[in-house]
Amino acid sequence: MHFREIPERKRLPMPEFLGIDTSNYTTSAAVYVSEENRIYQAKKLLLVKEGELGLRQSDAVFHHTKQLPDMIEKLFGDNSLGTPMTVTASARPRNIEGSYMPCFLCGEGFARSYSAVTGAKLFTTSHQIGHILAALYSADRLELVKEPFIAFHVSGGTTDCLLCEPDEENVLSITEIGTSLDLKAGQAVDRTGVMLGLRFPCGAELEKLAAGADKLYKVKPVLKDGGCCLSGVENKCGSMLKNGESPGNTARYCLDFIAETIIAMTAYAVEKHGELPLVFAGGVMSDVIIRDRIISRYPSASFAEPQFSCDNAAGVAIYGYLKSTGEK
Repeated sequence: MHFREIPERKRLPMPEFLGIDTSNYTTSAAVYVSEENRIYQAKKLLLVKEGELGLRQSDAVFHHTKQLPDMIEKLFGDNSLGTPMTVTASARPRNIEGSYMPCFLCGEGFARSYSAVTGAKLFTTSHQIGHILAALYSADRLELVKEPFIAFHVSGGTTDCLLCEPDEENVLSITEIGTSLDLKAGQAVDRTGVMLGLRFPCGAELEKLAAGADKLYKVKPVLKDGGCCLSGVENKCGSMLKNGESPGNTARYCLDFIAETIIAMTAYAVEKHGELPLVFAGGVMSDVIIRDRIISRYPSASFAEPQFSCDNAAGVAIYGYLKSTGEK
């Protein structure tokens, strides 16, 4: 799968599809060039002060307002990309009633303005569908939008096991199989990381710490009817540190607990819906320790590359392509 961060390049062929994603973590813009099956992307994390665990929505909106023009200029500043005639924005976290976060208004507002000025087709989708389509693109499995499959969306705001089925209107119809009943996996990672003195978001640094572990603890995930409970991992990691356990072993326990929880949720989903294809998306799924542990149990599972696992606009751009061309 081809991906690069806006290097020097020649003028590219049309058609091109612009996607915008303004999540609570990242400002992202991407262009999908269908003739080359290639994504061009520019993205930047939102600034979080040291020691803090995230941003208020008002602060996220402020940072997106500043950063989104920079990302657009990075994508189109050298004029080598043409003018996309389709623009798509993630306008909500999920495609369910009441799903709303103000930060997504930034991307949706830009997309609506762009469409009004250029005459481009305008689509909106959910941040969740964007994640899943980015994972399918990265794993070279976009054909799965034509059949049922099981997807995980595991991030700072979600720990969801989802039944995905083809949908004429929304590309994918998503039914929840299981979710976290308390703490989300990304929250567990970040809270453990901050306990260890790491900077938010903590995933990459926590993984580095865990790679140096010299002791593995047995973990037992807690499931209730396909849903999971993750608050215990934060409490356990806190007590481990108080009792003198090393940062590396504590970090490894956190990641192993999350991995085993996702494996248990997968087993529940497969038992309920059969041996459907498995796709894993979301920022937590970029962790190599978690990914490798899942693959050891489910070797045929598909994962996005790290740049398509974390928040990104690639899948949002792909959504515009699928809606425009009808290639579903």
